[in-house]
Amino acid sequence: MFSDLILRNSKRSRKENGLFFSSLVISIVAFYLVLSLSKQDVMIFLQKMESDAVNKLLLLVPVFYVLTLGILFGMIYFACKYQLQRRRHEFGVYLMMGMEKTKLFSMLLIEDMMSSFLALLIGLPVAVLLSELISLVTAKAVGMGIIGHRFSLSGSALAFTIVGFLAIKLAAFSILSSKICTQEIGSLLGDEPEVTKKQRPKYVYILSLFIGLALLTAAYTMAIGGTAWQIPGMMFVTELCGFFGTLLLFYGMRILIRIFAKMGTGRLRVFNFRQLEENVIHQSTTMAISSLLILAALCCFGSGLGIVGTNAQSEDHVLDYTFDSYNDIPSEEMLPTVQAILEEQNLTEQFSALLPMRIGHIRTTDAYEGVFQMDSVMDAIAALPKSYAQDILLNNLSYTDKPYIIMQSDYNNLLELAGKPTLDLARNEACVYISADFTNQERTEILNHIFSSHPEAQLDGAQIFLTGNLQTTNLVTDRSITLSFALILPDEQFRYYTQGQYNVYINGVLNHHTVNEIGLMNAISQVNQRLDEANLDDSGISYESYLQNMGRSLFYMVAASYITIYLAIIFLVVANTILGVQFLMSQRKTGRRYQTLVHLGADYPTVRKSGRKQVQWFMGLPIAVAALSSLLGVKAIVGGALAGRVGGSQNAIMLVSAAMILLLLVV
Repeated sequence: MFSDLILRNSKRSRKENGLFFSSLVISIVAFYLVLSLSKQDVMIFLQKMESDAVNKLLLLVPVFYVLTLGILFGMIYFACKYQLQRRRHEFGVYLMMGMEKTKLFSMLLIEDMMSSFLALLIGLPVAVLLSELISLVTAKAVGMGIIGHRFSLSGSALAFTIVGFLAIKLAAFSILSSKICTQEIGSLLGDEPEVTKKQRPKYVYILSLFIGLALLTAAYTMAIGGTAWQIPGMMFVTELCGFFGTLLLFYGMRILIRIFAKMGTGRLRVFNFRQLEENVIHQSTTMAISSLLILAALCCFGSGLGIVGTNAQSEDHVLDYTFDSYNDIPSEEMLPTVQAILEEQNLTEQFSALLPMRIGHIRTTDAYEGVFQMDSVMDAIAALPKSYAQDILLNNLSYTDKPYIIMQSDYNNLLELAGKPTLDLARNEACVYISADFTNQERTEILNHIFSSHPEAQLDGAQIFLTGNLQTTNLVTDRSITLSFALILPDEQFRYYTQGQYNVYINGVLNHHTVNEIGLMNAISQVNQRLDEANLDDSGISYESYLQNMGRSLFYMVAASYITIYLAIIFLVVANTILGVQFLMSQRKTGRRYQTLVHLGADYPTVRKSGRKQVQWFMGLPIAVAALSSLLGVKAIVGGALAGRVGGSQNAIMLVSAAMILLLLVV
C-alpha cells in the first residue's frame, strides 16, 4: 500500500511538473558533456598540438562544475519548494489520517529519489550518444575521418555527474521536506494567505523606468565603446549598471502595462493585463533575474557559435608544410635540400607542389630609418572623417619606414594555389601586404580605396606607385611569420633591393588524392612521422605543418563552443524553470479569479485564451528585454574582449549571432 502510494505520487509529480523534470534531464546531459571533455576526439588531438592550452582549459572544468552545482541547487530548491507547497493540503490529510511525520519524510524522499534516478536513466544515455555524435562531427571536421573515431565512455564523468546531481537534489529536497514535516496539521490544511504588496505612487515607477533605461544605456555604452575592457574597475561598474538597470526597468514596467491595458477594449483584455500588471509588480525581481540569465545564455550562444562559424568560414588553408633553415643554408640551396630529404624518405609523391617564398629587407642602404615613405597615403588617411579605424591606421603605418619586401612571382604562386587573382606589377609599382592579424574589414576597405588612386611613395629615394588591393594571404603554413607591413615587388626589383640577401621558406602542398583518401590530419600525421625519422637536425632543416595552425584554431573553437554552449544551456534551463514555476505559483494563488470569470459567463475556450495570453506576456517581457540586450552584449564581447582574436570577422560574427539568437527565441 505504501509503495503503491509512492509510485502513484511519483508518476503524478513528473506528469504535473514536466518542465522541471525536463530541466533536470538537460542538466544531466550538460554535466556529462563538459566533464567528458578530455575524452573527446578533438581534445585528444589538441593535446598533441596545444597541450599547455588544453591542460589549462581542462583545469577550468572543475570550476565550471562546482559553479553549476551551486546554480542548479538554487533552481532545484526553488522548484521543489513550489511542488511541496502545492501539496500542502495532501500532506495535512496524510498526517490527519495517522501517518507519522518520519514516514511522511521517508515517502517524500523516496519519491524524489525515484524521479532523480529516472532522470539519470534518461539523461546519461542521451549524454553519451550526444558526446559520440560531437566526436564524430569534430573528427570529420579536423580531417580524421570516421575511421579515426574511437568510442569513449568517461567513467569519471559518469561518476561525478551522478554524485553531483544526486547530492544537490538530495540536499535541496531534504531541507524542504524537513520544513514541511515539522509543520502542524492545521497550517498544512489551511490555505496560504495571499500577500498584498504595498502600492507605490505613480511617479516612483516612472522614475524607476527612466533610471533603469539610463543605467542600461550607460552599461552598453561603456561595454561597446571599450571603456569596460580597459580597467577592471570599469568592468565592475558596467556590470552593476546593467544589473540594477534591469531591476529598475522591470520594476517600473507596470506603467507601460497600465497604458496597454487602457488602450484595449473588452473586459477580458483588461483582466489579462490586470493579471499581468500584478505579476510584474509582485515578481519584477524574479523576472529581471530571469531576463539576465536569458541574456547571458543568448550572449554565450551568439558569440560562441558566431566565432566558431566565422572561424570555419574564414580559415584560409592553402599550404600544408613550410620548411625553414636554421644553419644559414644558402638561399639557392634551400629547395634542392628539401627535395633531397623528401626523396630520401620516399615522400616526393606525397607532395603535389614545393614552392619557395622569398622575404627580405632593403639592403641598398645602411640607413635604418626613412628608407620607405608614403606621405600621400598618410595624408589621405588623415583627411578621412575621425574614426577608430583611422586612428589605428595612422598609428600602425607610422612604423613602416623600413618594410619587409616579398618577391612577386613567389606570392603569385601562392595566390594561384589559393584560387585568387595574381598580381601584375610594373617596374615602378608595388603592392602592400599586411598579415590578416593586423587588419580588419574596415581598415582594409579604407586602404583599398586609397590604393585605387595609385598613390606615390618613395623607396630608398626612388619613386614607386602603390597599386592593387591590400594582400593578406598567409605567406607560410603556420603563423610564425605575421608581417605588419611589407611590399610586394617585381622579381627584378626584389633582387636589386635585397642584394641577394634574403630568407627562403619552402612551402609544400600535399597530394590531394592522398588527403581525400585518408583525411588531412592522418595524411599530415604520417608525413610528420616520416620527417621526424629523417633526423632533419643533421641537414639544418626544420619544418612546420598545418597541424600547428589547425590546432590553435581548433582550440579557440573548442573553448568558445564547448564552454559557452554549456553555460548557455545551464542559464537557459535555470531561467526557463524559474519563469515557468513562478508563473504557475502566481496562477495557483489567483485561481479563484478564473472561477469568477466562469460564473460571470465566460466559456472555457475564452478562459484558456486568457491563460495563453498571460503566458505569452509573462514569458515575452523578460525574453524581449534579453533579446534586445543580447545583440548589444554580443557586440560588446566581440568588439571588446575578443577584438584582437576575431579581427575583421566582427560583422560576420554579428550576423551569425543574430541568426542564432533568433533561432533560440523561436524555440
